[in-house]
Amino acid sequence: MTRALTAKGAATRQRIVAGAAELVRTRGADQVGLDDIRAATATSKSQLFHYFPDGRAELLRAVAAHEAGEVLNDQQPFLDELGPAGTWQAWRDVVVQKYQEQGIHCPLSALTTQLGPADPGIRMIVADLLETWHTRIADGIRRAQGEGLAEPSLEAEKTASSILAAIQGGVVMMQATGNIEFLKVPLDAAIADVEPVAGV
Repeated sequence: MTRALTAKGAATRQRIVAGAAELVRTRGADQVGLDDIRAATATSKSQLFHYFPDGRAELLRAVAAHEAGEVLNDQQPFLDELGPAGTWQAWRDVVVQKYQEQGIHCPLSALTTQLGPADPGIRMIVADLLETWHTRIADGIRRAQGEGLAEPSLEAEKTASSILAAIQGGVVMMQATGNIEFLKVPLDAAIADVEPVAGV
């Protein structure tokens, strides 16, 4: 059962989660223990287990939920505004900029390569993230169709899948090579059908 926290308690818990997330991004989940998190967040052992009684596994699930939120928050408000002319290019630019800035230490990488494979709870968080992300892109495609920017025959769900796959695959290749073009090129191609007037 989830315990109600005071405002101060919620802030402390969030500070621990954010600090742990930073460690996971930079070191990798396998290289981060509770002592590392305690040191980085100036948290006592009793505090840590007060907020995460099941220990490291519970804390890493909280980190996964935090990182999933960051993946979406990093795209706002542009993700929720997709549809009208210019919005796809604005969103694309933010996506490219964020992943270029974050490099291998991005929340998406932490979720899919560091946290996700072993824990069923974390896999569910990743699946929920991708479903939410996909839905918001598909909603934007339908709005673009409503404004006459995309062909009515365009299948919103399939096109959203292509756009999301372009981001996922592009990020992996960009991180492996350091070349941002591996993200830019497939993403530009994927959104061309929903905002052709932008020349993307």
